[in-house]
Amino acid sequence: MKWIEVKVVFNFNERQLAVDLISDLFYDLDLKGVVVEESQVEKIEDWGRHAVICENDAVIGYFPCDDALRIKRKHIEEGLARLEKKIGIQYRIFYGDVEEADWAESWKAYFRPEKITDRIIVKPTWRDHSPNDNKIVLEIDPGMAFGTGTHPTTRMCIALIEKYLKKSDTFLDVGTGSGILMIAAAKLGASKILGTDNDTVAADIARKNLIHNQIPESVFTIITGDLVDGITRRFDLAAANLTTKTVSALLANIPKMLVQDGIFICSGILTADKNKILEKVEHAGLQIIEILVDEDWISLASRRV
Repeated sequence: MKWIEVKVVFNFNERQLAVDLISDLFYDLDLKGVVVEESQVEKIEDWGRHAVICENDAVIGYFPCDDALRIKRKHIEEGLARLEKKIGIQYRIFYGDVEEADWAESWKAYFRPEKITDRIIVKPTWRDHSPNDNKIVLEIDPGMAFGTGTHPTTRMCIALIEKYLKKSDTFLDVGTGSGILMIAAAKLGASKILGTDNDTVAADIARKNLIHNQIPESVFTIITGDLVDGITRRFDLAAANLTTKTVSALLANIPKMLVQDGIFICSGILTADKNKILEKVEHAGLQIIEILVDEDWISLASRRV
């Protein structure tokens, strides 16, 4: 099968906001992920050879060449025109044909090791990296699942997990995606970890990533279906790196999944939704203990009291 690469090169003073808004145009068309090219990146030691250095900021998505392609192109083009008119994102759009074998591998050139915290580094499975002895390395192949560790929401979530997870704690990851938060929790000392996802493809990718990171199968469980249905036990720490809408819908159920004084970490929330989500967290009976802000995103930690 042939695929088409849709590459949106953009210029805007708030880079991450532009990335998120352009990416949403692709996600509206049911893409599970996009490739983000960043013109200015901080190279870390031994990040591996053959990583692509980009000259422009860009968001890239891949679509099959089928009868729906014309409608999808129109959706993206009209959406970009609205973004330019409304907030001033300047853009150019390029289309290119890609063979299926090339499509499956092409995005990997842009995924590099990235330092998340002072101790934690996320590394793609196909890159070489030789960290110092005190570093924790999370090896990820996201496939078609969300969660490479490079997005501000994931970075903040991992930072909060590192701060509040105690050795031998139990950990719940609601909407696990690539499994990156589960891997972080396991490597930080969690004794038992459970991940849920409503996407069977994502659940399979998460399972493979956990095994690749040498997390024993006796330590982790992944279930598919509704994100919280069927969870009967309580956890020391739960995390949900999703969206404001999804987190809001989950909050009523979160306290019954936590032990007394258990911690809930949520991310994927735009700063514009901050007050709304804070009200819902407190209404659910959780005490807010920390809020992190990165660009246009917030993550927060709360405690069951």
